[in-house]
Amino acid sequence: MTRRENARRVLRRLPMVGWLWLLWILLWGSVGPVVLIGGLLVATAVVGSFFLPPVLPGAVPRPLAIGRLLVDLLKDLVGSGVTVAWQVLRYGGKTSTAIVEVPLHVDSDLLITAVAELTTIAPGTLVVEIDRRRQRLYVHALPVRDETDLVRRRKAVQTVERRVARAVGRGRRTGAAGGTGAAGDDTSGSSDHPDQGGSTP
Repeated sequence: MTRRENARRVLRRLPMVGWLWLLWILLWGSVGPVVLIGGLLVATAVVGSFFLPPVLPGAVPRPLAIGRLLVDLLKDLVGSGVTVAWQVLRYGGKTSTAIVEVPLHVDSDLLITAVAELTTIAPGTLVVEIDRRRQRLYVHALPVRDETDLVRRRKAVQTVERRVARAVGRGRRTGAAGGTGAAGDDTSGSSDHPDQGGSTP
C-alpha cells in the first residue's frame, strides 16, 4: 500500500473519529481538558482497532470548524445556564415555556441526531420529538414569552445545525420536505405540532 493510499485511508476514517469524539463529549457533558483529550484517544483507538464503514460518505471534517463548534457549545452552556438560573430565581414555577417547531435542512440521521443532542445538552432546551420524515425538531424551551422569543429559539437551533454541517464539511440540503428554505427562515407552513406557549406547572 502506497503512502497516498494510506493517507486516503486515514482521511476516510476521520469523520468516524470526529463523530465518536463528539459523542464522548456529549455523554460526559463536559468540555474539560481530560474529557477532550481522553475522548480523542479513545475515538482514535476504536477506529484504528476495528473496521468501521464511513459515517458520512464524502464528508471531510474541518478541524477549525470542529474547534469552533466546541467553543460555541461551551458558550451556549454557560449562557443558557445563567438564563435558566435567573428565570427560576425571578419567576419560579411561573416561568413561561413553549414547544417550538424547528425545520431542519440537513438530511442525515447522524447529523440530525447530533443537532438534537447539542440542543438538548444546553440548559433550558429539550428536544421532545424528532420528525424524521418532515425533517423537524420539536423543542421545549424556556423562557418563551412572545413570538419574538419563538423566532429567536428557532434560529438558535438552526444555528447549531449550521455549525454541525460546517464541522463535517457537508452543505445543508435545501428544498427538503415541508418546503423549508434557507436556514433561519420559517417557511414550514401548516404543522401538526404548532408552537404552543404555556407555563411550567
